[in-house]
Amino acid sequence: MTVPARPTPPTSPVPEGTPLNSTSPLPTAPRPQTLLAMGADIHHRLLTEGALDRLSSVARVDTTTAVTVLDDTDQLARTELLFTHWGAPELTEEALRRLPRLRAVVHAAGSVKHHVTEAVWRHGIRVSSAAAANALPVAEFTLAAILFAGKRVLDIAQLYATTRARPDLLPYYSGHGNYRRTVGIVGASRIGRRVIDLLRPHDVDVLLHDPYVDAAEARGLGVTPLPLDELVRRSDVVSVHAPQLPETRHMFDARRIALLKDGATLVNTARGSLVDTAALTAHLVTGRVHAVLDVTEPDVPPADSPLYALPNVLLTPHIAGSLGNELHRMTDWAVDEVVRYAQGLPFAYEVGPEELSRSA
Repeated sequence: MTVPARPTPPTSPVPEGTPLNSTSPLPTAPRPQTLLAMGADIHHRLLTEGALDRLSSVARVDTTTAVTVLDDTDQLARTELLFTHWGAPELTEEALRRLPRLRAVVHAAGSVKHHVTEAVWRHGIRVSSAAAANALPVAEFTLAAILFAGKRVLDIAQLYATTRARPDLLPYYSGHGNYRRTVGIVGASRIGRRVIDLLRPHDVDVLLHDPYVDAAEARGLGVTPLPLDELVRRSDVVSVHAPQLPETRHMFDARRIALLKDGATLVNTARGSLVDTAALTAHLVTGRVHAVLDVTEPDVPPADSPLYALPNVLLTPHIAGSLGNELHRMTDWAVDEVVRYAQGLPFAYEVGPEELSRSA
């Protein structure tokens, strides 16, 4: 079944991708019947009153409640748009039969893989995601990790805390720093491309491995395209931004991790499954390489894992993405998409099945 597109209301058009805000013109057409669908704790904890008020101004929606299960047949039968977040119920074929008027899904978070199924595309339902908003803090975290790795900030801070005296910095003056360092980016995803942009003001050489980026596009990005093994051998810092797919599982296995040069840093803010944690740990305990790991496999390492205490490892519990008030940016961007939908405009951040097959 293909759902017909929403008719274009008589409003002044807003160019696709134009950032909107609380002063943007609101649609004059009937507001789309909208339903909040997300985890039980998400609704009141992450959606600010301002965002919900603005959503109410462009859509007919009960902002006081959110569904976690698609079982209210009468309510679902009226729904034209789903506004989703973490913990959204899966949109299976059976669920979509209860949503005969559903035309769009707007996700106020990153990946839609957890709830958008092939059935959504078969029904011609449009999907938008705030993944581009979530890419910003991940890229900022990654930039900080890269620059701190070059300065060996973690090492020096721990040495300072241990000795309680100014350490001998001569080895760091002669062997470290960020001038003319080589950074290898694995994956020209939204985040990978944003990291490349953020690295432009810095005096570093940027290498890229991405099978979907040809030489001409790489030149446009200002990077040097390389096969993955060569990138790993040449880089002082390797930052992983590839999607979690069957073919990318353990792309950094024991053989490839051994290619890292002595003293190199591996940064992983993507997915834990991309790196063989046991193989990496074996190199880290020797002190040969360094790592910044915001994700691991398993998600929480065992209590006796060396990763918690190694001086050459910065281990964080998946905080690179939107955190605290950064979550409000995702909500604001999602509400912008509802405004565009209500005005009969294309989504600025539409997700299609082809893109989803290559994304996180």
